[in-house]
Amino acid sequence: MRQYAMIIDLTRCVGCHACALACRAEWDIPAQDGYRRNWVRNLGPAKTSHGLSFTAYPGLCNHCDKPACVPVCPADKIKKTFTEPKTGKTKTMTVAATWKNPFDGTVQIDKTRCLGCGACADACPYGARYVNTNIANKNLDGDGIADKCTFCKPRVEAGLRPACVQTCITDARIFGWRDEPKIADYIKKGAIRMESAQVQTGPNVYYYGHPKDLELLTKTSTPQEMP
Repeated sequence: MRQYAMIIDLTRCVGCHACALACRAEWDIPAQDGYRRNWVRNLGPAKTSHGLSFTAYPGLCNHCDKPACVPVCPADKIKKTFTEPKTGKTKTMTVAATWKNPFDGTVQIDKTRCLGCGACADACPYGARYVNTNIANKNLDGDGIADKCTFCKPRVEAGLRPACVQTCITDARIFGWRDEPKIADYIKKGAIRMESAQVQTGPNVYYYGHPKDLELLTKTSTPQEMP
């Protein structure tokens, strides 16, 4: 399976929050606490073993290789056929209301089937999901519908870049296939995943930066245990 991935280059990021604002505008996200597909948290100034760090933590769904959110979904499972847009190749899988796409590796939600129970949001060690209580599935009981970053799937399928990538004023976000040179080269140069000994979900958002900034990011923002 090919996998979409994103690099966030902290040597370029200025912490301006333009990415998060673009995401809100693109997806009409309510302007209230806890409602975000994409966020930027300022870190530091703080001492590290490599010197003083003042950086940012731009976060979003990691579209993990082993997403903790998928197996906990209690919605009834159905057979769903996925199609690879370029080749027309198909694959049928049994899925609940959230799944990992077999052709691009993105983790998606069927909002017509979401129960709004919040189990997936509770299971995500990165806090990348939320339940939008401003809307509800009229066909199901529940307090809202789960939401998160989709890597702007409709935009990507239309040949566009994700809104956050398109908007970044310093080109600090790089999006593409994980095996593409523009992504793979960053990984070879030392881009890191936000993982710990207890959290091994295989995230596909990578962070590249100066050692002091990666140390602060890892220390303050990497989940140390599963929810």
